[in-house]
Amino acid sequence: MAATVCRLFRHLTVHRSAPSGDRVRAMKRSISCRPGCGTAVLVLVLASWSFTPAGQGRAGHAELPVREVAAREPARDAMWRAIFARPGKIPDAGQPDAMKAALGYDLFRDVRLSGSGRASCASCHDPARAFTDGRKTAIGPGGAVLARNAPALYDLAWATSFFWDGRAASLAEQAKVPILAPDELAGDFATITRRLAEDAAMSARFAAAFPGASGVSEAAVIEALAAYERSLVSPRTRFDRWVEGEDTALTETELKGFGIFVGKGGCVSCHGGWRLTDDAFHDVGLPGSDLGRGALAPGSPGLPEFKTPSLREVAHTAPYMHNGSLATLDDVVEHYAGDLIVRPSLAPTVVRDLSLTNDEKAALIAFLLTLSSEQKSHSQDGTTRPMLKK
Repeated sequence: MAATVCRLFRHLTVHRSAPSGDRVRAMKRSISCRPGCGTAVLVLVLASWSFTPAGQGRAGHAELPVREVAAREPARDAMWRAIFARPGKIPDAGQPDAMKAALGYDLFRDVRLSGSGRASCASCHDPARAFTDGRKTAIGPGGAVLARNAPALYDLAWATSFFWDGRAASLAEQAKVPILAPDELAGDFATITRRLAEDAAMSARFAAAFPGASGVSEAAVIEALAAYERSLVSPRTRFDRWVEGEDTALTETELKGFGIFVGKGGCVSCHGGWRLTDDAFHDVGLPGSDLGRGALAPGSPGLPEFKTPSLREVAHTAPYMHNGSLATLDDVVEHYAGDLIVRPSLAPTVVRDLSLTNDEKAALIAFLLTLSSEQKSHSQDGTTRPMLKK
């Protein structure tokens, strides 16, 4: 797929009928056609084509008649609706077993998975906050302040790597890390499996979910947790209703914000597709010494690259970025509209020198809020359970 899109991109950018614009030319210069670049290139080409201002012709061409411009609007909307359309179901390869997922639901909330017996996965991944914790960076049950923000867990059945630096290749591999990490749950599986096996009801559930297995085991705990996490699909939102054809689902201001998102803002280059992430790793111009993927991947040594987070439920996942350094969506927009650090490693998909008026910023934020459902917290501090405070 990537190779096909890259060939299309080269074809488009050498013909007069190709989309024009500085961003497309910059992409041609700076993006090599490697696996993973296809989606970003495609959406940028489409964005350049579809969001030429109404009535404004390309260089060297006469302005389009107003009637022709109006006729193109439905085609443009249909294109973006196809790009952002939700799939019908979880991929077959990631389809969770219902009994294992139900067991994983309870294990996710079970403090017996921690060494102290005081914390669970839900301590840092609160369902009321779209499975984040509302903190700048996570805090372990012993009070240790972690280096990175707790990421949301929705739609991971479609994900290809896990953690901000992509160190885990599967949900099962990911689930094991925080359980054993000394500054997180600090558990050990000998103790965990003993605790769970001593619970007759829990032991019976393991036997039912894993017939033929020898009781409660580390592998079964991890598999159940991964099955539960694969079952977490983000709620439908007003944006989904617009994607599905309900023209009035978004206001004029929100549609203007969408136009910026897929147009001059360039947001769609990394936040494309229905999950609003490319599952890739980028330097987005934040200060700090954390190298993220750059500390792990031999292909990008020393580059501060982090996984693109999904924007699903973004209204409920503040603060933002891998280090929680941007407290609000206003801060995020300000970052991309002038506050980012321009350096050689800055992702080529990030728009340099982006300038937005106050009205454009407000419209973009209004659109971003349509990517979230309505959620209510169950306690005064906005969480579903008591949490340690910084």
